Amino acid sequence: MREIIKSEYDGLTLRTYLQSKLFISGRLLTRLKQTDGGIKVNGERVTVRYVLRAGDILELADCDTKTNESVEPRDLAICVLFENDDAIVLAKPPHMPTHPSHGHRNDTLANALAFRFRDIPFVFRPINRLDRDTSGVVLVAKNQRAASFFAEAMKRGEFKKTYLAVCDGELSGAGTVEKPIKRAEKSIILRVVCNQEDEGAQYAKTEYEVLASNTRASLVRVSPKTGRTHQIRVHLASLGAPIVGDSLYGRESEYIDRQALHAYSLEFPLPTGERICIKAPLPEDILLLLSALEIEKDRI
Repeated sequence: MREIIKSEYDGLTLRTYLQSKLFISGRLLTRLKQTDGGIKVNGERVTVRYVLRAGDILELADCDTKTNESVEPRDLAICVLFENDDAIVLAKPPHMPTHPSHGHRNDTLANALAFRFRDIPFVFRPINRLDRDTSGVVLVAKNQRAASFFAEAMKRGEFKKTYLAVCDGELSGAGTVEKPIKRAEKSIILRVVCNQEDEGAQYAKTEYEVLASNTRASLVRVSPKTGRTHQIRVHLASLGAPIVGDSLYGRESEYIDRQALHAYSLEFPLPTGERICIKAPLPEDILLLLSALEIEKDRI
């Protein structure tokens, strides 16, 4: 990256600027210090004790120099919603894993991006992850500095995630589910609500609003305030309204072959200081489901 120091930062040490303005992590700062030409001001290598002056030109070698060779490039269809030098935001389709795992080595979002960036060094750094059968917005950092910035912003609660879910049964109004979650006994996948005093319990909070409903199903807007595994699926099931098609926490559906859960929007800050909100339109299978269940979608 390359940027010109503004007058408001005149007199700051470079270390303070990197940590408080760019939110450079300690790990990345150490790597930059150890890299030849990793940190330069006005074309000269400097230490983090350097005192910045307005108009200084700061350069950081934050781009990757090696590709993660464990991720095989594959020409897979992906939808790009937003892209700049620091980030790329995609609409992940249903049935596509976010990153490679056992049984899914070459059909993931990581494989698709490795192909897109096959002509430059590329390391896959997803900031938010979705289950294989959950569709919607995924943010990926394009360099180490951006990844550090997004991670810190997420810790500070500066990310706002909104999902849309189609639930079995009729719900109404809005509310908050504030129930701890833990892993079910003798299972590595299944999660259950529990008491906070239970061993392995993790605090979890989900806000929801019903957008449309009938006696068959409900279209619900969901905002998770914590990020536990299967949180939305578990919390909605605890209301007696599991997500349609969720065979793990509810039942299979004749209308859709996955849980009807979609990461609809992601609002977050960029390293430039701008704050943006990216939305992913509902995929075709959920649109067809809403039609089959006669659920209005005008309030989305």
